[in-house]
Amino acid sequence: MHKLIGSVALFAAGVGVGAYLMQPSAAQQAPSLGLRLNHVGLFVDDFDESMRYYTEVLGLREAFTIRDQAGNPTLAYLHITRDTFLEIAPASEQRPVGINHVGIWPENLDQTLATLRARGASTTDPRTGSTGSRLANVTDPNGVRLELVDFLPDSATRKAIDAYRQE
Repeated sequence: MHKLIGSVALFAAGVGVGAYLMQPSAAQQAPSLGLRLNHVGLFVDDFDESMRYYTEVLGLREAFTIRDQAGNPTLAYLHITRDTFLEIAPASEQRPVGINHVGIWPENLDQTLATLRARGASTTDPRTGSTGSRLANVTDPNGVRLELVDFLPDSATRKAIDAYRQE
């Protein structure tokens, strides 16, 4: 019985030390940029078939679709959660089928860009995208494009987030 109490005490002490050492301030070497996953962008072979699949089979809801002047879709956002989306766009010879980018939502786009640049990342300057959001890009060492997005009040994405209702 004495060994059991000693083992439990040792275990409890280990948990306490581990909890102290793993506090967010202790566990992180660099300040947090407040990054959240917002969307994954895909180029799809057949836009209409993909829309049917993602809405009817997977049950995602269309947040919005942007069309060109001829009425052809250029991209669509589908809700996964209130503020997480799947973005699909038609593939082309210049834009092959597959994952195009990962959309990351920082707490503060300008501050995040400054921090990333100070850490040696190469980033683009912010611009307004087709959804009305402000965005910039950074490419990871594997060639994966990370799209850093700031959802302006009148952007299609901000409106979709604000209008989202759980069904």
